[in-house]
Amino acid sequence: MKFSTFHLFHRFDGQSFKDVYDYHLELVELAEELGFHGVRLAEHHFRDYGVVPNLFTMLSHMAARTERLRLGTGIVVLPLHNPVHVAEEAAMVDMLSGGRLELGIGRGYQSFEFEGFGIDLAEARDRFNEALEVVLGLWGNPSFRHEGKFYRTGTEVELVPRPVQDPFPPIHVAAVSPETVTMYAERGLPILADPAAPFRKVVKAAETWRETAERAGHNVSASELVVARSVYVAATVERAREDQARFETMFDRSRIFNEKSSPIDPRTGKAAQGFEYYQDRYLKGGAVSNDFRWEQLEVIGDPERVVGQIRLLEDAGFANLLCDFGSTRPMPLEEMKKVMRFFAAEVMPAFK
Repeated sequence: MKFSTFHLFHRFDGQSFKDVYDYHLELVELAEELGFHGVRLAEHHFRDYGVVPNLFTMLSHMAARTERLRLGTGIVVLPLHNPVHVAEEAAMVDMLSGGRLELGIGRGYQSFEFEGFGIDLAEARDRFNEALEVVLGLWGNPSFRHEGKFYRTGTEVELVPRPVQDPFPPIHVAAVSPETVTMYAERGLPILADPAAPFRKVVKAAETWRETAERAGHNVSASELVVARSVYVAATVERAREDQARFETMFDRSRIFNEKSSPIDPRTGKAAQGFEYYQDRYLKGGAVSNDFRWEQLEVIGDPERVVGQIRLLEDAGFANLLCDFGSTRPMPLEEMKKVMRFFAAEVMPAFK
């Protein structure tokens, strides 16, 4: 199992944008020092939920401040971008970082963001699939031309610069619904499993992916599946439970799980086409009990319990745990550093 850190770049009350950036840049440098495999950044628009609208700009900056860490997106919302720009910018980051880019992509889900760009959320899947074809076409061919429903190159074009990694940087598709997992497993594209899905669902997603990819003739042993989880380890189980309850009082979850973040078609007030699987998740205010989070959602506890939970994910076929150590917790920098150091010292050695 490899370990990476996840960075939402949420801006809490009283923080400037520079405060947010400086906070996470220090954590990224610490992640390299502690021996983490990589980092992944979240893209969001138009609100404080996440204040990095262009992941490649931030990753380029991180490339100059690190030497070994894999630099990943988690995720680029493809339907909100011109895919030619995505292919170019990602290739440039891969070149600047010496071949350290990992491209996580997805169709997105936040209706508020799609409305801001004037894009119909019901088109998200079709736009994503077409955009993916453009990125892969540019990366996989000396020259490429595309004339599609949503995107066109207009003429034969050549990608400049090209990625360092051969044939191109690793790609992971955000997926947990059975339909999406199966769709990309048939193409041999590894998944990045959703942190808001319970353990049983991400385990099932990994099982479905491997069975489907194998039937389609892909070499599943060469594919690295990624799973994202909220992660916290304390010296004792009792302390971990106390801290979990404390964390929940520190942040209003409805600021994240609400109508703005829900995949709702504004014309109908119901789930947008293709998002039926997520019908209620974002309209319930994220209201789940501490017990449910403890048993079903989070990698949390003392070192022994946390190692056991990670073994479960490893046995399911995941090879990289994307650790969210507290993106929605207004935790002082030094306290967050202690959390990461304790995890690196007490948990990561079990997976060497």
